[in-house]
Amino acid sequence: MGYFIGLVLGSRSLVGVSTLLFFVGTYTSGVHEGRTGRGEGIYTYELEESSGALEPVTKTVGVANPSYLAIDSSHNFLYAINEVETYENQQSGTVSAFAIDPQSGQLKFINKQLTHGTLPCYVLVDKKGKHVLVTNYGSGSVCVMPVGHGGELWEASDFIQYQGVGFDPVRQETPHAHSITLDKSNRFAFVADLGLDKLNIYRVDGDRGMLEMNETPWIKLKPGSGPRHMDFHPSGKFAYVINELNSTVAALAYNGHEGRFKQLQVLSTLSDDFHGENTCADIHVAPSGKFVYGSNRGHDSIAIYQIDQRTGKLTCIGHELTQGKEPRNFAIDPTGKFLLAANQHSDSIVTFRINSRTGKLESTGHIAQVPTPVCLKFLPRKSR
Repeated sequence: MGYFIGLVLGSRSLVGVSTLLFFVGTYTSGVHEGRTGRGEGIYTYELEESSGALEPVTKTVGVANPSYLAIDSSHNFLYAINEVETYENQQSGTVSAFAIDPQSGQLKFINKQLTHGTLPCYVLVDKKGKHVLVTNYGSGSVCVMPVGHGGELWEASDFIQYQGVGFDPVRQETPHAHSITLDKSNRFAFVADLGLDKLNIYRVDGDRGMLEMNETPWIKLKPGSGPRHMDFHPSGKFAYVINELNSTVAALAYNGHEGRFKQLQVLSTLSDDFHGENTCADIHVAPSGKFVYGSNRGHDSIAIYQIDQRTGKLTCIGHELTQGKEPRNFAIDPTGKFLLAANQHSDSIVTFRINSRTGKLESTGHIAQVPTPVCLKFLPRKSR
């Protein structure tokens, strides 16, 4: 099932130039947050490491709404959510598996599997490359799929359906599992449920591909906050959650022995002079561990925080406008030099240089035009 065609877009010769390959997931159909999906599939680009220039390489068409991407630790396989409500008359989205050609950036379709829930929105590969974990936003559930030696996906080994309602009768009328994150040890998994204002905590059974409820089963966040994405500090001692509905970031201390969190503080993602509507989207800790970045949709900015390395607490040090509308997703390259912001509603990806001393962002002037971009994922450096 499914036909995926790699088309070469750019043929620039970059002899002696160091580049980073990255993939762009898009919406290809439907209306998402007031914007019609106009992407053609998964786009492959190169980031030139000295200037931050962006060059198209290939695109893989025929992939339905690949709204979130994940790459395994071997960098051989890519997994793309197909964010749909039905597939072949079943109430379910799907995940598609691809093999990556690391030189050309071409993707070769392997297979796909049902997520057993509607509108999947997040996919993650465990650190051993043995399982793919998916959250279904529409139906509020989590699915785990084993991975074969050739990168193929097998039928789900575990499925968890959430129940309940949250504080906001419009946005939290049902559970909405929005992301799943693993700690450094691969022992614990955390599901951010936007609908229930919870981080659900699981022990990972890597042999059976199962998620077992932890002794401390969750941490409850402020009612109406809407936890969306989470990222860990490189030390593994702290984690940071971005809350979509009340535009805040929560700093958490993490006990890796027991899989427990303690909330340290909650800060706004917005500048004091902004009074319009806003929802938050993505969050990332810089590879250096010195700074945290979060995206605002409405304010259309990246909020920048400095991390106290001893306590894990944050200090907001500014905001950088993303030069576009609705920065749903952004990515920091593996070297920590650049931040790329994907502006979903203005069809652009904008490159910013990260000041390693201050954490501030400076526009490089380089912009790529990509229709409805919603996810960016990097491969390691390659030199040609």
